[in-house]
Amino acid sequence: MAPQQWESKIHFGPASGDNGPFPHLAEDVRRGLTRIPKELPPKYFYDARGSALFEQICELPEYYLTRTERALLTQIAGEVVASCRPVTLVEFGSGSCRKTRILLDAMARRGLLDCYVPIDLNEDVLRQTAQALSEDYPGLRVQGVIGDFEQPVEILPTGGPRLVTFLGSTIGNLTHDGAIGFLRNVARLLAPEDRFLVGTDLVKDVRVLERAYNDAAGVTAAFNRNILSVINKHLDGRFEPNRFEHLAFYNKEDSRIEMHLVARQSHQVSIDAIDLTVEFARGESIRTEISCKYTSAMVEAMLAEAGLRLLRWDTDKDRLFALSLSTLLH
Repeated sequence: MAPQQWESKIHFGPASGDNGPFPHLAEDVRRGLTRIPKELPPKYFYDARGSALFEQICELPEYYLTRTERALLTQIAGEVVASCRPVTLVEFGSGSCRKTRILLDAMARRGLLDCYVPIDLNEDVLRQTAQALSEDYPGLRVQGVIGDFEQPVEILPTGGPRLVTFLGSTIGNLTHDGAIGFLRNVARLLAPEDRFLVGTDLVKDVRVLERAYNDAAGVTAAFNRNILSVINKHLDGRFEPNRFEHLAFYNKEDSRIEMHLVARQSHQVSIDAIDLTVEFARGESIRTEISCKYTSAMVEAMLAEAGLRLLRWDTDKDRLFALSLSTLLH
């Protein structure tokens, strides 16, 4: 089914499904919790509470990713916009759009700002985004697309160069095959004059990486457990989140952080809306997120495999984070 779309100044479109902002939650939960080992997709962290917790995480001293990417984007936005002169900004996994405004401002300064296309799973977030940006950028058309960035998206405006973005190192939440699949979908959307900007977290000292996902204040632990509250709310689940311990560690072999919820004792959980009972042994975990860490060679190779050619590679002075600009390979 094609993603739902609206233009902010016209209408907002219908609701996205029986599970509110999460139309595929039931099938994903059933599939993930009947697998061995168990896992849940990290996109389900982000209900209203989860999004608020993530905003808190972004301000934590241990979590360098957001502030580093924001500073880097501020540094290069003008040059990126000048090089490709986009009139449309397309953003996968748009979220709160705080960093997006840096690019919108750069486009506005050059008189290029016409259309913004946020693509997000959460309809409520898209509504708020469309309203706020339409007020703050008079004349900007906001065309929200309710869709999962892991699925092909076909509804994108034409009529001028587009800058397509995927910020926040969200691509790191995908396996290698999943990332290549996503990048191929992006390549299929691009015209020769379009550009693609992606943020990636870089390989670094393990202690720095693990601190970022194990903050002293316990905000990341609360964020991790919130995925169980989402299941409780939308699928009549009977999880007791505090029966699970937050665990995050660096898997060097796969170059990624893994986040898990580990059962403190043996128990079972009923999820009434999908008629599922899940057994947990003591110490058994649900993997809730992977966050891959890259080198420049890894990113360039992924882009090439997907049919994209790296145009510029920018990092902060400490080489914590990178932004890569690419175009079609041929």
